[in-house]
Amino acid sequence: MKTLVVVTHPSIQTSVINKRWVEELKKYPEKYTVHELHKVYPDGNIDVQKEQQLIEAHHHLVLQFPVYWFNCPPLLKKWLDDVFTYGWAYGSKGGDKLKNRKAALAVSAGIKKEDYSEGGKYRYTLEHLLSPFEITFRYCNADYRSFFAFYGTEYETSASELEKSAQNYLDFINNL
Repeated sequence: MKTLVVVTHPSIQTSVINKRWVEELKKYPEKYTVHELHKVYPDGNIDVQKEQQLIEAHHHLVLQFPVYWFNCPPLLKKWLDDVFTYGWAYGSKGGDKLKNRKAALAVSAGIKKEDYSEGGKYRYTLEHLLSPFEITFRYCNADYRSFFAFYGTEYETSASELEKSAQNYLDFINNL
């Protein structure tokens, strides 16, 4: 089965990293379904049943987003709150649709990797900041597989770095 990649970027057209990742994923429609939330739901009104069916139709789930204020974009948080419902994603009455489903994150971070360290400027690692996602997936009995990250998007990225990140991202997903 294919991998569903839920992309949440409010301005994907001006993005460097996330836009390149989406372009690379779209080269392989037989392997990946790219689902861009801001394009599908520009008004923020999420069709929960449609989203749940989309997840159920895929074996793996990847959430791709830029780190905004040390968190995810608001539409992704709303999507999680709306879609991961009691009785579907978790709970004593059913709630097993994410059980054993491989899940991961793909994030771009504006800050350099060394600043995301206990001794760095912001004192917290990206692992720490993304832990609510890991806990959410584990709470839903999904098979959380960690995250792929590109650091330093606030700084100029060379074409070779961009291409390398796109290939490394595909390798990450293919090895979930």
